[in-house]
Amino acid sequence: MSEAPVEQSSATLKALSNPLRRKILHHLGVHGPGNSTTIGRAVGESTGTTSYHLRLLADAGLIAEAREHAKGRERWWRLIRADRRMPDLSTLSEADRAAAEALQEVRFDEDLELLGAAFDRIGDSEGWTQGSRGGGHMTLDEMRRFHDEYVKLLQRFAHGPEDAPPGARPVIVRWYAAPDPRA
Repeated sequence: MSEAPVEQSSATLKALSNPLRRKILHHLGVHGPGNSTTIGRAVGESTGTTSYHLRLLADAGLIAEAREHAKGRERWWRLIRADRRMPDLSTLSEADRAAAEALQEVRFDEDLELLGAAFDRIGDSEGWTQGSRGGGHMTLDEMRRFHDEYVKLLQRFAHGPEDAPPGARPVIVRWYAAPDPRA
């Protein structure tokens, strides 16, 4: 399942910058479809609050109704899986650039916390914790192509909760590339 990259819009950047909405997206990504009641219970918020944030996430194109789960007037939601890319910051308005930079900072902080927690339990991971470090010289074009191939590889092996094979577990995978600040 190879997807074309989707550049994140202003609405998407704004939606992703809210910590509660990020928790909701994580819950949907790990547990599959839910409604405002089940999600509210999972993230510790009221149904009204959760419902409001679900509508904003839908407006931003990050989730969609899962009508096959609905009963009566109850609305169920599912994550829309996509290869979402951060837009080129130089093409953004000042407000969108600030939102994108703030989102990147939040993501890096979350990633450091998650990886620290994962590696604190490395002895208990039974082979589930894997890692690699590398580097070298690349042109900007080569780095972009490398990133595209990485995303294709992740799409080939990753599953959502609704189509995960037996024995699959939620895992986090992070990849970053940047010029070496020591060089």
